[in-house]
Amino acid sequence: MSRYTGPKFKLSRRLGISLSGTGKELKRPFPPGQHGPGQRKKMSGYGVQLQEKQKLRHMYGLNEKQFRNLFNKATKLQGIAGENFMFLLESRLDNLVYRLGFANSRAGARQLVSHGHVTVNGKKVDIASYTVSTGDVIGLREKSRNQSSVKEAVANRNYLPAYLEFNEGALEGKYVRWPERSELAQEIDEKQIVEFYSR
Repeated sequence: MSRYTGPKFKLSRRLGISLSGTGKELKRPFPPGQHGPGQRKKMSGYGVQLQEKQKLRHMYGLNEKQFRNLFNKATKLQGIAGENFMFLLESRLDNLVYRLGFANSRAGARQLVSHGHVTVNGKKVDIASYTVSTGDVIGLREKSRNQSSVKEAVANRNYLPAYLEFNEGALEGKYVRWPERSELAQEIDEKQIVEFYSR
């Protein structure tokens, strides 16, 4: 399955979650389409599991194969599989570039990485799915720091997670530690995703 490129607002309304993080999509809190304003249909157990999986997958912008491979990796780690899965998703380079405020969206962060603007520990990394380790420093290449889109995104950032440190002068951030579950999306029930893949 390829990456979703359709209308994001419609998708957000269908899933009942703000995929951009701004909440603008949910001004009309019902599914899109002529039957949307009515009550949401009662879903089966499978439907609930599928919806939770789709929420998280679209939130991070992964295709199904990438998502499943990362889940399989999470199940091999010690600890709670669902939480480990969310920690691995949060440790992706494109996501941390977005969290640091170098881009206004994860899609923008992915483009920034794939175009070779981002460095990890001083070395260029152009793989969006690269897993950042704790202690790694994420920065921008010298010629990329003056991009107007980057400056605008950094200026508009209104939240920096506690597991990241940001050096405004050097325009670089450090991944200090793995996040805690309480610091990640509360609207996701990761247990449903574990059950979905455990069928």
